[in-house]
Amino acid sequence: MTGSGMVRVAVNGYGVIGKRVADAVFRQLDMVLAGVADVGTDWRLRVATTRGFRVFGATAGHADAMASAGLKISGTLDALLDEVDIVVDCTPKRVAARNVDEYRRRGLKFILQGGESHAVAGHSFVAEANYASAVGRDATRVVSCNTTSIVRTLTALKRSGLLRRARGTLLRRATDPWESHLGGIMNTLVPEPEIPSHQGPDAQSVDPELDVVTMAVKVPETLAHLHYWVVEMTRTASKDEVIEAFAASSRILPVRTDAGLSALNAIKEMMADIGRPHDNLYEVALWTDMLKVEGSELFYAYMVDNQAIVIPETIDAIRALCGTEAVAAASIARTDDALGIGAVTARLQPSGR
Repeated sequence: MTGSGMVRVAVNGYGVIGKRVADAVFRQLDMVLAGVADVGTDWRLRVATTRGFRVFGATAGHADAMASAGLKISGTLDALLDEVDIVVDCTPKRVAARNVDEYRRRGLKFILQGGESHAVAGHSFVAEANYASAVGRDATRVVSCNTTSIVRTLTALKRSGLLRRARGTLLRRATDPWESHLGGIMNTLVPEPEIPSHQGPDAQSVDPELDVVTMAVKVPETLAHLHYWVVEMTRTASKDEVIEAFAASSRILPVRTDAGLSALNAIKEMMADIGRPHDNLYEVALWTDMLKVEGSELFYAYMVDNQAIVIPETIDAIRALCGTEAVAAASIARTDDALGIGAVTARLQPSGR
């Protein structure tokens, strides 16, 4: 850490998640973004340099190619890793697992993303569920976007004593919006071939007590994921009681169809209108007017922005691993404040539930 106690952070991989993590680190008052590393020479890295971010090549060859393309380069990933306390690896799936040996050799703390397996880091993380178990660890894995949403919502119900078991169906977007011209699906639906889909077991890597089963299908759109859940509660509860349970989490955003937020695109448009960088929806956007309670059965639906939901979790994971904040609620509050989480709920509240 710096003499001021600021955590020095490297971001390895400047793609969909990496650029958002870098931006979020840059906004924290207790962290310094030491630099970002990548292999590309395209517009993303040019934007990074205009932001004032130091850019490094993943290898000497990549650094040379970047420099030849006219990018201002500060060196190689090796040089960047010499300067930092922790690295957030946002490289493509399975690439990060190959980088782990180097991080361990250097004695660097590191954070992986959900594309890697639980075994690579030996710990999986969602701030509201298991922050304490990550404090002081050498490594953790921030679970995938869908798994993050599952753990957030089920943890809210569990803490209120309402959760017995949960069964969910995920409508998964086909690809990231910026890559939709390269692939994806058209005029079809593609079911995941196994039940449960991987998200349920992944959620149990964070909280083994969760009784959860998921099914998933890939759909021909790129905006966000949509979840439908059926939960067996521990007892009969009112709709208001369930909504209050969800409201205890700052990272679950209550939305209503009668406020014009009746579809994924409308919620993304609202994120743009309120000035969120990259139109980020960091929260789970849960429709409270759609939510239904029948005795001890609960039915609800929500939206997941797979490009944004894991960003606040990653920031909290940095504090946990580096031991700069031992209490989950304190870290969550700092992250929320820096990213504007919670402000949207306050704006929407006059519309009622």
